Amino acid sequence: MRAGSIGGLILIIWLVLGGVAAYERGYFSDTSDTSCAEFGTIVVTTVAGPLNWAGVNPKITCDVDVPPPSK
Repeated sequence: MRAGSIGGLILIIWLVLGGVAAYERGYFSDTSDTSCAEFGTIVVTTVAGPLNWAGVNPKITCDVDVPPPSK
């Protein structure tokens, strides 16, 4: 097995474990209040992978001021 394929396998396992951590936290539940902050938290939790079980609790805030539409 080449070093590149081992690295790819480790990356896939890392992301799968991150997805499991996000699932355990209930981030994939069907709620109507989906926002960019919720999406960002899911992505960061998945990328953090196994670090989630070591106490890392990534959260994203998304404060966007959207102006009202012009008439």
